[in-house]
Amino acid sequence: MTITSPHLGSPSSEWTDARLLYALEEVVETELNRHLKVAKDWMPHEYVPWSDARNFPGIFEDGEAWDKEQSKVTELGRIALVVNLLTEDNLPSYHHEIASLFGRDGAWGTWVHRWTAEEGRHGIVMRDYLLASRAVDPDKLEAFRMQHMAEGFESDNRHSMLHSVAYVAFQELATRVSHRNTGHQSGDPVCDRMLARIATDENLHMVFYRNLLKAAFELAPDLTMQAVRDVIVNFRMPGHGMPGFERAAAQMAIGEVYNMRIHHDDVLQPVLRHLKVMDMGDLGPEGLQAQEELGMFMGGLDSEASKFDVKLAARKARMAARAAG
Repeated sequence: MTITSPHLGSPSSEWTDARLLYALEEVVETELNRHLKVAKDWMPHEYVPWSDARNFPGIFEDGEAWDKEQSKVTELGRIALVVNLLTEDNLPSYHHEIASLFGRDGAWGTWVHRWTAEEGRHGIVMRDYLLASRAVDPDKLEAFRMQHMAEGFESDNRHSMLHSVAYVAFQELATRVSHRNTGHQSGDPVCDRMLARIATDENLHMVFYRNLLKAAFELAPDLTMQAVRDVIVNFRMPGHGMPGFERAAAQMAIGEVYNMRIHHDDVLQPVLRHLKVMDMGDLGPEGLQAQEELGMFMGGLDSEASKFDVKLAARKARMAARAAG
């Protein structure tokens, strides 16, 4: 991908992924050092209720078959936990993609490996919690994992390093929000604490990428504005290809774990406001067009979210009326 930028040197200056990678290396190193100072190591096994665990049927004669009544986790919590875990399970694909885009050398490479190591904890602790607490059917969980991973994963933004940076700046926040809301809706304080710990990591990852996106705006504002527009307009969560995702996503939307209103208010707007994207000047024609299109899309998304809010409120009223009757 190449673009002529009037904002760097002469009008003939061109940005490529390779040039941007090199230009952002110092920022990556600064952000990496900041991250390592504030990130706290933690032990996944310390968040798992091991005393609740029992053997499952298999090689153990005393194995006890799974039943959903064995867990205190709510039905909504169970659905969201499976979606969140299957998303984490695709870490090998995510690592391959960012390692290919960002490289394995220098500060970029150090960050790629550190990020992967931290994300690995999330899948470990979630699976251990789900099995120890018997929150989900272990056979179905493994079948879903095999199907999801066997199909492979390719990001919508794999064509561009800059698009990938823009995407993860929003996606890491979306993941944080989804984990926190899942914890709140789980019905289990142990689960809530575990997901709060994971969400803290996700927030630090978001800050890293958000600050990197800010530096990209300073270097190549037109190109970065176009990348942000493309990412927001076409945004999909990384779990979109998993078995039964559409139905699970609908249930999570109704249950207020993640829906259009949350996506608009708690994910997109905070990052856009922090970076002052809609107030940004010093843009060329392509950047201005992208900014205008982004503003129109956000307005439309807000309107659609408001319609969803009305439907959700009506649904809650009907359910309350039934419960009272």
